[in-house]
Amino acid sequence: MPEMSRADYGHDRWIGGQKPENRPVAEERPRQAGLPAEFTVAVIVERDDHGEFLIRELQRQRVAVRHIWPKPAQIPLQYDAIFCLLSDDLPQRIPWVPGEPSSALILVDDGKAPLNLKLVHNCAAHGMLHYPATARMIQAVLMMAREHFQYERRLRGRIDKLDENLRTMRLVERAKALLIRLKNLSEEEAYNFLRKQAMEKRVTIGAVAAAVIDSHELLS
Repeated sequence: MPEMSRADYGHDRWIGGQKPENRPVAEERPRQAGLPAEFTVAVIVERDDHGEFLIRELQRQRVAVRHIWPKPAQIPLQYDAIFCLLSDDLPQRIPWVPGEPSSALILVDDGKAPLNLKLVHNCAAHGMLHYPATARMIQAVLMMAREHFQYERRLRGRIDKLDENLRTMRLVERAKALLIRLKNLSEEEAYNFLRKQAMEKRVTIGAVAAAVIDSHELLS
């Protein structure tokens, strides 16, 4: 295969699409199971032989690949997965807080320096790829990182739902206490009042409880 010139690479560009007829193309593999039809991957590594191999293998997985180099001051947010070269300052370049990622992050270790496990921990990534990589390694780490990322998102969604339920319970308890004191109702009667209002107005009981509390605070 004739080698591409460095002028073809660009700072930040999509790779793939229409291929010149005179360039032999490796056989594409079927799309990896579990990936959506429009799956985008950013590859933030040097475009050396290892980087070329990584990009080529991702293309063969039939995902949209974008190469970005030099490494930007902030890791971009708009990709489904990001392969990024590990560096000492990488944690400062990651724009999300641990536990709330915007993309599946895969660290790329070029093997040029001893592996810093504390640095790896601070990046809170979903996978890690070591050079020299193989096609099987790239396929596996992409799948595992994607699964890890989605699992983390599901956990975050459950936590957010639990937090919302806890806030609603607190609002309902406060509203019940006000109704018991102001309307001389029992605890059960106060709860039934809130529930009936929620059903009639077709809103949540938490919304009714918040309205009761807001009204009392306004009148007070």
